[in-house]
Amino acid sequence: MKILIKIALLLLATQLNAQRPISGKVTDKKGTPIVGANVYLQNTYDGATTDIDGKFSFETTEMGEVTLVVSYITFQTYKKTADVTVLHHLTIILKESVNTLDAVVLTAGSFQAGDNSKATVMNSLDVVTTAGVAGDFISALQTLPGTQTVGEDGRLFVRGGTAEETQVFIDGLQVFKPYTPTANNIPTRGRYSPFLFDGITFSTGGYSAEYGNALSSVLLLNTIDQPKQNETNLSFMSLGGGIGHKKKWKNDALTLNTQYINLAPYNALLPDRNQWNKLPEAISGETVYRHVTENGLLKFYSAFEATKFDLEQEDINFENLARFTLANSNWYSNASYDGYIGGTTKLTAGASFSNSNTKVRIVDTDIKTVENSFHLKAKLRHVFSSRFKLSYGGELITANFDESGLANQSTPFKNNFTNTSGAAFAEADVFFSKKFAAKVGVRGNYVALLDEYAVAPRLSLAYKLSRHGQLSFAYGNFYQTPENDALKFEQQLALQKATHYIFNYQYKHNKRLFRAEAFYKKYDKLLQFDTALNLPNTNFTTNGFGFAKGLDLFFKDSKSVKNLQYWFSYSYLDTKRKFQDFPAEVTPDYATKHNASLVTKYWIDKLRSQVGMTYNYAGGRPYNNPNSAFFMDGKTKDYHSLSVNWSYLISQQKILYVSATNILGFNNVFGYDYAQTPDNNGVFQRQAVVPNADRFFFIGFFWTISDDKVKNQLDNL
Repeated sequence: MKILIKIALLLLATQLNAQRPISGKVTDKKGTPIVGANVYLQNTYDGATTDIDGKFSFETTEMGEVTLVVSYITFQTYKKTADVTVLHHLTIILKESVNTLDAVVLTAGSFQAGDNSKATVMNSLDVVTTAGVAGDFISALQTLPGTQTVGEDGRLFVRGGTAEETQVFIDGLQVFKPYTPTANNIPTRGRYSPFLFDGITFSTGGYSAEYGNALSSVLLLNTIDQPKQNETNLSFMSLGGGIGHKKKWKNDALTLNTQYINLAPYNALLPDRNQWNKLPEAISGETVYRHVTENGLLKFYSAFEATKFDLEQEDINFENLARFTLANSNWYSNASYDGYIGGTTKLTAGASFSNSNTKVRIVDTDIKTVENSFHLKAKLRHVFSSRFKLSYGGELITANFDESGLANQSTPFKNNFTNTSGAAFAEADVFFSKKFAAKVGVRGNYVALLDEYAVAPRLSLAYKLSRHGQLSFAYGNFYQTPENDALKFEQQLALQKATHYIFNYQYKHNKRLFRAEAFYKKYDKLLQFDTALNLPNTNFTTNGFGFAKGLDLFFKDSKSVKNLQYWFSYSYLDTKRKFQDFPAEVTPDYATKHNASLVTKYWIDKLRSQVGMTYNYAGGRPYNNPNSAFFMDGKTKDYHSLSVNWSYLISQQKILYVSATNILGFNNVFGYDYAQTPDNNGVFQRQAVVPNADRFFFIGFFWTISDDKVKNQLDNL
């Protein structure tokens, strides 16, 4: 018996130590052998690499079910779980990984300004060192194709759309009052400092289903995640001064900025065309607090601005000067969280609150407006694989508008409403290969004030033609509620609608970038009214319509000439609308057929200086001449502006900055205001709308005090 037991144990040991073969061939989808791929059994030391024919072969003592792993750079890792006895004579086809530097990128309709973006057109340095923008990122974006030069306004007009058709978001949450209030024909500025943002995405159309209530475009601003060091920044400017401080701890960071602006000293030296009783004065502040959690990042952002002025302007309809006074305070805060709640599931959530108080006197009418807005939003993103990612979420927005005043110092009035809207969205990123990708989404909206639902599909496609060039396409429906100036009188209106079609070609290689983009937009249900001004007796409808089509070109070069960076943009626009008080479908007065910009920046080592130049051109703008038998058949002369700047590095952390806008003093005309009634000869007299001043000069001294003693503010100028 003992002999039989020993024989059985010997046979069992022999069986347990038997070598089982594992073999096969590894290729790509075209059948080309992959040489050097790693092939192994998971959690063992058994494995091999593929030979010149893509073949592999090794033996193992493992028994039962095992997992075979095949990995190779630029390809997705392959895994197969099966009984060890069947893992031989395998044919394994590896799929290309889409997480590679040369993978296709969805770019149609989108300009991204961020140092880590594959589709970068402008980086954070470009945004604030462009001549003529004076640190305003809105002005910097106006050197990109797709935007219109509307010099008396200052806001973003995109591809035939009004400024109200572009919405601004900070860390994914809507900003309801992104611009500083101003007077008639005096351009505004973006309300927020570019110093706190390291990522900017400017979508000229076809944007993600995550965002809504914008017919033309969205501007997405992302605050800096974590500062790299402690630092203090001091600013002494011809218009005022500011101080900023960044403090960094292990898991926390705090940024504080404050600025005071007063145009009185500047205007005393270089007066403009207005008669000021009180020149613009503003104080503003921003803060960002960040806390790094175990799985994510929590941010709190807050900004405050108070501004006031009092001026008298020439007006063709007043014998004397027309007086306009304004006092405004604006508070915006948001809190956001971005982090993982599971291995491959990411949560992005946040809330924002905005309060705006404005007191205005226009001649003899007093108006007080209070607007409070709240935005709540949450999104989940699941990464199923490098080829398929799904995002979905929802949001709730409540906006309260309250206006009261005294017309002609005798007649009181009051208007108010609350508009609550909700939306749900879902969007999938599908990468079929490194060369072909799609983003498919849908957004559903409900606006309680209008009692209307809308479903908006979105689609983006991209195909890589070569290592450096690709084609993209975007399509989508976009909805927007009518403006508050109409809703305060009439709520029986519909959602305005735009349909976008965008075709894009992009080539990027060796610090050079070329983009060409053709687009077509169709508008439906645009706001219409039958009086020149919005009044209680105005009849409002949403029966308007229109279209916009054109071509945008962009070329950026940072390689051809040492220390020189430049970009050139050109836009052709053909657009017509029947909206507002237009009696016919015509090109609106803010739109021009041709717009072009040339921006250059050159670093001079010997002088420790960066010099820059920006040239802007726009074709003539339409205007309506009531003396003509045809509506909107006038056209202004072409617009030209040449701006320069100079940054001199006094020492490593001290900079002197000088800039001049429209240095050649071009006499630009933005349009004409006509008298409401004709003179004795039956002629409507007119007054040209021109800039407040032909030129604008700026001088500043900037001093940085940082831990490394080498950081300076050159990237903020």
